[in-house]
Amino acid sequence: MSQSFLFKDTGFIRLCGHRGHSLAAPENTLAALRAAHGHGASSMEIDTVLSADHQIVVLHDLLVDRTTNGFGAAKDLTAAEIAALDAGAWFDPRFAGERVPTLRAVLDLAHELDLVLEIEVKEKLQLEAYNTALKTALADAADLGRVMMISFDHAHLKAIKAAIPGIRTGGIVHERYADPVAVARSADLDELCIDLSAFHADDATALHDAGIAIRCHAYSPQALERIDQAGLGWTSALVDYLRAGLIDTLSGDDVEWLQHLAAKHKLTIG
Repeated sequence: MSQSFLFKDTGFIRLCGHRGHSLAAPENTLAALRAAHGHGASSMEIDTVLSADHQIVVLHDLLVDRTTNGFGAAKDLTAAEIAALDAGAWFDPRFAGERVPTLRAVLDLAHELDLVLEIEVKEKLQLEAYNTALKTALADAADLGRVMMISFDHAHLKAIKAAIPGIRTGGIVHERYADPVAVARSADLDELCIDLSAFHADDATALHDAGIAIRCHAYSPQALERIDQAGLGWTSALVDYLRAGLIDTLSGDDVEWLQHLAAKHKLTIG
């Protein structure tokens, strides 16, 4: 059975850990995903690339250098070689031994914790091979029903939609468009992922009227505090959007803060 990404279907706002609870655990690891779930998240945004042996691994960068003790491009390393790297010690010695998970491992965790996944395509070089690997990874309808594939590359999302029947896709946008519904329809998208700075209530209403889900990415509480102190009022605007049912999924790095925000304003999350 497919899990819905729409507030009107679920009756609650999904909290989404951006790369997991990535302020408290190393990003894109199972530890970060478990930490986000512990703070009430029912959705996880993860980043994916392709290994040398065409396995989808959960990694933000095309290189392993920043978030592991390894060096080089993921495309030149097998999934087993990537899995042997330490993906936690760079963040904190407490996480030494944490690994770069495969998409399969994250899908298994999603079933265990009853999560939905916003899977961002970070692969840039092997797109056809990525699509083939993704089709294999999501061959089980139970896996496919928990997934929203997302990307800045709406053309690639359209190709994914054509290659994998029944898959849902979401386009990431950082600016406001004159006609966001037309943008979504041009790539046959099921969701737009909109930064808070580009969010507009009228656009959200139009998208919902067209049956298109909305994930809004909020910033860190520290950034929002600075913005609010400057008189821009982004936090109060965010709360207004949430209360009005204009946001289906609220995403952020600090899931604990998102949970506190929802509790403070008596918002229904799940």
